[in-house]
Amino acid sequence: MPDLKIPAPALLSARIERWPIAGAFTISRGAKTEAVTVVAEISRGDFTGRGECVPYARYGETPEATLAAILAMQDRFRGGIDRQALQVLMPAGAARNALDCALLDLEAKAAGRRIWDLLGRVAPHPCTTAFTISLGTPDAMAAATAKAAYRPLLKIKLGGEGDAARIKAVRREAHECELIVDANEAWTPENLERNLAACEEAGVTLVEQPLPAGQDDALAEIRRPMAVCADESVHELSSLLGLRGRYDAINIKLDKAGGLTAALAMADAAHAMGFEIMVGCMVATSLSMAPAMLIAQQARFVDLDGPLLLAGDRDGGLRYDDSTIYPPDATLWG
Repeated sequence: MPDLKIPAPALLSARIERWPIAGAFTISRGAKTEAVTVVAEISRGDFTGRGECVPYARYGETPEATLAAILAMQDRFRGGIDRQALQVLMPAGAARNALDCALLDLEAKAAGRRIWDLLGRVAPHPCTTAFTISLGTPDAMAAATAKAAYRPLLKIKLGGEGDAARIKAVRREAHECELIVDANEAWTPENLERNLAACEEAGVTLVEQPLPAGQDDALAEIRRPMAVCADESVHELSSLLGLRGRYDAINIKLDKAGGLTAALAMADAAHAMGFEIMVGCMVATSLSMAPAMLIAQQARFVDLDGPLLLAGDRDGGLRYDDSTIYPPDATLWG
């Protein structure tokens, strides 16, 4: 990767933003009605780069602590810092993601070029994103699926007990859709094979994180009838080796990886190791999705529907044509 440095000094600011969700977003760990994001802005001269992150409660992150971690870097930025130093100074997570993406955006704006050209990456092209069906009763999920059945790829949130009935009800309404499911760690070794069989019968292509992270050894001991994807079981590049034999794919999220810089390295390494790639997101605005479009170019499964789940996206957001997502304009990011 080219060594692109941001000259000192740079000024750093950040803020918490709240974005109402259209209805509610429900997974096995609970429901929420708003997306809470943290936006970092890094300025040098006439140019300002932006990055957005979503603190991940699953890993103990909060918006307030994430904001504090970002603002604690102000002196470092006033003294001069680049993305390579950032990887060392901060751990992977949401705070580093916002700063890494803001630095990349600033690099592109200062150079007057698109970031993929500066990074030597293929220019992103439009791709198809999954659309999420929240966890609910079989009837409620069937009704939600019926409204979204025109979309080519649906991601079905499951929750453990009763999942066979849920996936059967969804398939009844989604005759032509490709289906992927996400159990969010809600299955057990006792119901794993039964739930996988129900997914196989429904023609599901991929099952995401069926067992709790750290308790997924059973995946190595059974026949996996479709690709099984690690999400909560994969974080940084160093976690990839331990997934062999249990998982067929990995879900790369910038908030887990700690930014696009680390996520690109993870994607390259995962491909070399034979894993399929899924690029995922938290519920957030287009500013979070835009950097992930570079990972989407290497991904078999793209799940960047966060803005579609909001009551409204930020001004100048990504263009979504039903389930087709287009690369960002330079005014948004990169």
